[in-house]
Amino acid sequence: MTSPDLNLLFALDVLLAEGSVARAASRLRLSPSAMSRTLARLREATGDPLLVRAGRGLVPTPHAEKLRQQAGRVVQDAETLLRPARLLDLAKLDQIFTLRTNEGFVEEFGPRLVARVGAEAPSVRLRFAPKSGKDAMALRDAAIDLEIGVAGETGPEVRIQALFRDRFVGAVRAGHPLSEGAITPERYAAGRHISVSRRGREKGPIDEALSGFGLQRTVACMVSGFSAALAMARTSDLIASVPERHTQGARAGMVSFPLPVATVEVTISMLWHPRLDADPAQRWLRDCVREVCAASR
Repeated sequence: MTSPDLNLLFALDVLLAEGSVARAASRLRLSPSAMSRTLARLREATGDPLLVRAGRGLVPTPHAEKLRQQAGRVVQDAETLLRPARLLDLAKLDQIFTLRTNEGFVEEFGPRLVARVGAEAPSVRLRFAPKSGKDAMALRDAAIDLEIGVAGETGPEVRIQALFRDRFVGAVRAGHPLSEGAITPERYAAGRHISVSRRGREKGPIDEALSGFGLQRTVACMVSGFSAALAMARTSDLIASVPERHTQGARAGMVSFPLPVATVEVTISMLWHPRLDADPAQRWLRDCVREVCAASR
């Protein structure tokens, strides 16, 4: 069974609306002979004459009368489907967007992002989902709208846009021995440290950088998040090493200092699936995330 030529639907709609081959040809910008051939094809496809001679004009058959409204609805629906997306009405947008990111991003940027979104789209809700890995399947399966963090291995189709770069700094309580004087690699390594690792690793890039000076720091404890590290350092002599921009607000009242060893800066990006690339609501959401991150510099 061959597939029908859907272009005939548009010709059928115009022919039945005009009731004239000549007027239909003019409306579709075809020659009268081409329109006559199209009518012949429609008669063959439907098994009905559709338009028959009555005096000097054409009148629709009973079957054509039944088809007239159906054809109009189908053509209208098709034009709606193929029309460019309508302008986004943020005041009426009622949607939940899911963003997967770490707790540091939520604590530092979440309040401003919620305020930014709510000012334009009061009915929009944001759901911040915890990071459980760097699996891109959640993006493909539409379980999340945006992934925010350090981009790892992703599928080749995933879109990536950098938001900002971040570096690690040290943070200690006010009155800590490192709160005054120059921070040398030796002074930094001599303290007791908190290691942050979701996988419970004791050593990382900072330890590798210290080894270049022949130094080794003492890791007193390991935690899974930067918030926990800062909470512990705030009320003890422990040293927390955390991302600068991710923890700007969380370090209020503490003493921060650049690390005395070189560590690689990290690029924080947002990732999304290309099926959401042109969606007006998704594009607006990505603009909001971009602007909030840019405003914190």
